[in-house]
Amino acid sequence: MARWPTISAGSRATFWRSLQTFTVTRIVITVVLLLYLSFDVGRARLAGSGYGETCVIYVAGALLFAWLARFRRRRFLLQLSAQVLADIGFISLLYLAAGGMASGFGLLYLFPLAGAAILAPLLMALFSAALATLFVLGDSVWQILHFNDPPLMQAGMSGAAFFALVLVVNRLAAKLIRQEELAAQRGADLRIQQAIYRIVVDDVDDGILVLGRDGFVFAGNPAARRMLGLELDTGEGEGLTGFRLAEVAALEPVAHSFETWLAQGGGDGMAPPDFVTIKRWHELDGAVRGRLDQPVHLKLRFASVGTADGAADGAVERSVIFMRDVSAIENQAQQLKLASMGRLTASIAHEVRNPLSAIGHATSLLAEDLHGPAEKRLLRIVNDNVVRVNRMVEDILKLSRKVQPNGTPVALDAFLAELRAEFTETQKLAADMVWIGAAGTGDSGGRSVRFDSLHLREVLVNLLGNAIRYASGAAASIRVFPVLDATGRVELHVQDDGPGITPEVRAHLFEPFYTTSSKGTGLGLYLARELCLNNGAMLDYEYRADDSAGGAPGGRFVITFGASA
Repeated sequence: MARWPTISAGSRATFWRSLQTFTVTRIVITVVLLLYLSFDVGRARLAGSGYGETCVIYVAGALLFAWLARFRRRRFLLQLSAQVLADIGFISLLYLAAGGMASGFGLLYLFPLAGAAILAPLLMALFSAALATLFVLGDSVWQILHFNDPPLMQAGMSGAAFFALVLVVNRLAAKLIRQEELAAQRGADLRIQQAIYRIVVDDVDDGILVLGRDGFVFAGNPAARRMLGLELDTGEGEGLTGFRLAEVAALEPVAHSFETWLAQGGGDGMAPPDFVTIKRWHELDGAVRGRLDQPVHLKLRFASVGTADGAADGAVERSVIFMRDVSAIENQAQQLKLASMGRLTASIAHEVRNPLSAIGHATSLLAEDLHGPAEKRLLRIVNDNVVRVNRMVEDILKLSRKVQPNGTPVALDAFLAELRAEFTETQKLAADMVWIGAAGTGDSGGRSVRFDSLHLREVLVNLLGNAIRYASGAAASIRVFPVLDATGRVELHVQDDGPGITPEVRAHLFEPFYTTSSKGTGLGLYLARELCLNNGAMLDYEYRADDSAGGAPGGRFVITFGASA
């Protein structure tokens, strides 16, 4: 067969299955012909003509062809040619035994001709049609030579029908074969792409989640399972499918970030990144089982993929979350900045603080003798910069000391009330500007936490000092309240009503020497986080739904304490 070497293995299997169907159909036809002989009309007309013997031999040949097509799949064209020629030969004998064209047995030629048109090249199919046509016309000529009156016109029309059938069916079959070959090629290409996709997605360091708009997880790669702590599963082996993000308490930050992105009209390409912290969690009894031994700081990016499927409900939408563990990156960046500072701290007190003290003292003496507005303004500028540099030196020295905490229990209610009174008086704030309280169902219940009280005071003073710069100054514009997180740990939230921190600034928020204020040193938040880490706690900036604002997301600093005292 001219096209046989060029077709795929799938198409070859289709050809052999079609040939098997061809042989089964032949068996059915021969059985019907034998049944026809059993009727009285058939027996009377066909007795003594050899019809029965021909049918029996035809049945035996049909069974032999079926066995060969089933168990001897070799030389397809040879088997097909032998079957078609045998069909034409046996049908011709039956045609003569039944009385020629008037018997109507000429229609049986359509069976082998259709099979040849489907499975054989056009030339072979036309040859089969020519054999059948020549036999029908030859029988009619023979009848004319013996002075009979055969239906010559019917014989000619049958031959034309044979050729027309072969041409039409062969062209349709060739078109279907080409379509099957194209589909097989596309399927092979798709399988290759899927294999490449699995290799890339499984080996990439970034976590990838595929979700529906309702937060239902459809797929995820091993990196995502590792970042979210979902290494254990109920037995499916996937570990990251068949649940909603909101169903897992520890994954609420990711779920909330995803919902916020959707509420902001997510879907127009790649969205700006967001940052969340997944805290330690261990769950073995829930619908999703997993364990995360260390907090993970994740950078999230969202993208939407919509594929219109023509369904009544519009389009099937999927969203993709790209996750990157930035904890190691942040630590590396901080270590690089602090590496050079380590050599500086040994001599900084003598080399910098003493000259600063001398400058400050000289400025104070000059201020007693100079009274002009211009001189006072210049002296104030010098003094402000001395104070700023001295504060930077103090912060750097704090980094080098790494004082160990005493870890005594701190009662939050009493501690926060005392801190509020002291901070309000020191900063000369309105009495109702700083609000201290609990938050609804997340009430910490007056628990104590294990944290060095001096360190906690320093951390909160730093956070409250930042809040003053952005708060409106109205009543309760700065809010400090303890809550319980989804895993039962105590959190302390520090929030103001000013504009939230943008994702661009959030990416560098806790890096040393990074600041957006001309008066800041860029070490305050870094020191606050370091103090929290020394006390077994975690400081981060998060977006949470605010019940007091109608569920709208609001940014706040969150201190997550370790085990309660």
